[in-house]
Amino acid sequence: MRFSLTLTSLAAVPFSATAQPLDDPEKGLALAQKDCSECHAISRNDTRSPRPTAPAFQKIAEVPGMTGTALYIALQTPHKTMPNLMLEADELRDISAYILSLQEP
Repeated sequence: MRFSLTLTSLAAVPFSATAQPLDDPEKGLALAQKDCSECHAISRNDTRSPRPTAPAFQKIAEVPGMTGTALYIALQTPHKTMPNLMLEADELRDISAYILSLQEP
């Protein structure tokens, strides 16, 4: 009886209040259009970046084993030819989620 009462109590707890926010690829696309498209090709199947040395997002997404964590870290790591963008953690996660959305299923 006590076990079923505990389960019933847990079911009533609103999980959304404690849940982590989900990464949003649509917000990531909007950020990429604003902050990244001057140098990078950001659209699916677009492999020609405006700046030839900047990899297309599709190519980045296709790197074997690419993960959100790897992208998140890479976006925080200074690159010689990339400007030092100051993005919030949620923006980094959203851009990472957008890039990962370009992976072939």
